[in-house]
Amino acid sequence: MPWSLLLRPLHLLYWLLAALALAAPCAAQPSAGPSARVLDVADHAADRLSLTPWFDVLEDRSGGLTFEEVAAPEFAARFQPSGNAGEALNFGITPSAWWLRLRLANTGAHTTERLLEVAYARLSHVAFHAPLPGGGYRSVDTGTTAPFESRGYENRNFVFPVQLPAGTEQTLYLRVQSTTAFIVPARLWEPAAFRAHERSDYAAQAWYFGMAAAMVLFNLLLFLSLRDRLYLQYVAFSVSMAFALAAQNGLVKEVFRLESPLWSDLCTTFGYSFALASSMLFLRGMLGTAQRLPRLDPWLRGFIAFFAVSPLLFLVSGQLLIRPAAVLYLLAMVCLMAVAVHSAWQRQRSAYFFLAAFTLLGLGAAANALRAIGLLPTTVLSANAMQFGSALEMLLLALALADRIHQMRREKAAMQADLLAAQTALIEALRSTEQNLQERVAERTLALENANRKLQAQSRTDGLTGIANRRRFDEVLASEWARSQRSGEPLALAMLDIDWFKAYNDQYGHLAGDDCLRSVAGVLAECAVRSTDLVARYGGEEFAIVSPGSTAEQMQALALSVQRALAELALTHPTAPSGHVTLCAGVAATVAGPGGTPEQLVATADQALYHAKATGRNRVVLAKYMVGNGL
Repeated sequence: MPWSLLLRPLHLLYWLLAALALAAPCAAQPSAGPSARVLDVADHAADRLSLTPWFDVLEDRSGGLTFEEVAAPEFAARFQPSGNAGEALNFGITPSAWWLRLRLANTGAHTTERLLEVAYARLSHVAFHAPLPGGGYRSVDTGTTAPFESRGYENRNFVFPVQLPAGTEQTLYLRVQSTTAFIVPARLWEPAAFRAHERSDYAAQAWYFGMAAAMVLFNLLLFLSLRDRLYLQYVAFSVSMAFALAAQNGLVKEVFRLESPLWSDLCTTFGYSFALASSMLFLRGMLGTAQRLPRLDPWLRGFIAFFAVSPLLFLVSGQLLIRPAAVLYLLAMVCLMAVAVHSAWQRQRSAYFFLAAFTLLGLGAAANALRAIGLLPTTVLSANAMQFGSALEMLLLALALADRIHQMRREKAAMQADLLAAQTALIEALRSTEQNLQERVAERTLALENANRKLQAQSRTDGLTGIANRRRFDEVLASEWARSQRSGEPLALAMLDIDWFKAYNDQYGHLAGDDCLRSVAGVLAECAVRSTDLVARYGGEEFAIVSPGSTAEQMQALALSVQRALAELALTHPTAPSGHVTLCAGVAATVAGPGGTPEQLVATADQALYHAKATGRNRVVLAKYMVGNGL
């Protein structure tokens, strides 16, 4: 890849970012015109309400205005509506202080308590002024430069309790100032809803930092075991990135209770600087840029040196370096991406992981930068974009290390395979012979199994009618009886017999009798349509239907449908009273209990069948006596 092609996008990106950075403060200016808007909390009873559109703002370019001056009547007209309907006010990067005025009213019948949250932990100075019941104002001065104990409510962000008596109106003031990106996402919370949000917020933070800690400890143990410095560089990068995000989100301030204003502001800068330096060290080691990219490697070393000493430069003049540092951060990310793309083009496996990892982190960093200069709205995704990108990047880089070990093992295995080629060939020949033998054995075993299955199926199928035979009937009845005992569901049985079948055989012969049996079996199979029903030839001209889950009445209806279907078939039987083949059926049903047996159910159905024969045939009789719990 020509060096000029890499420099060209860097120059374009530099001038584009410079233009965006200069334009950002202009985009954050409020709209003109005074405002008399009052937020009635009784009319806005939502758990969470964005205050951005309700603010009136005043820029204090000198930063010297006092609260008494701003609250004076002559200053009231100088406040302008925020002109922003989004989630946050964004003033870009500016040394000015901004005064925010909020008018609240409570037209309800009861005192209302709310929590005002400024959900951006990097604001250097935050002053909150609220009226007292007896007159005057109470003030809370806090921010990253103030001790954590100065906050009226312990939280990583800035939270101020607000109490509104019934039928009152209050004017609240916020003074905010920042030496870094100037974002003010202010929300008014119902206390219970805020506590639930607070728990979820800290749980999300714990999830990210817990994952980061697990990755750090795991790879630190790998470093101690393998003595590979790439694992130590990964640990340094992960620790630096997690520390930077913890500082940016206010957790370092909350956990360590830093008193020094200097350290409170510089923790984030230190973390990001060391994260970039260690990530470039990690990149150089994994991709071997010193040997494979000799022209780009000096630039990587230069970036590493700059970011290693940049915290010292911020100690000298942090405010002046904010914009150039933001550009350098993005240029460094572009350089990292260029190295990853070039290495991926050369088909280095590790480069694919780096490319995916830095793409995700780059998207998070870009969202963070665009949000900082006011070109991207503040949402849950944009506010935590760096954490999302960082978590995925840590996982992908850990996978890159694991893949590296895997590749080393594969190369070692390949070398051993070359040294043992002859032995491997012999082993493969033996394996091939053994495999052929196993295949032949498997084929014969499969043929035997198929034959056994076929024999078993034949042994359970009536050869004349093609339906289940007596053996299959006995097996299914016993199985369904046991299932009825376990489940408590009913089990129904119908015993069916062709009327005057002997006379039919005598009239037409045995071949016609066989055809008659096949026809009756077909009618039974067509009527018993449930997949759980079993139609079987019980013996001679006698058939049986087993119907799990059916009551006696349902089985009676099934037997009657069989009679109707057989009547429609109209098989001629000259000696039968009706002139065609008919059948009679005995029906019994029960819920199998410990005192009964399947044989008793068969005997009961047989008794009903004999009763049907004795009372004129061509009828269905329900058994009067049932086995166990009769249905």
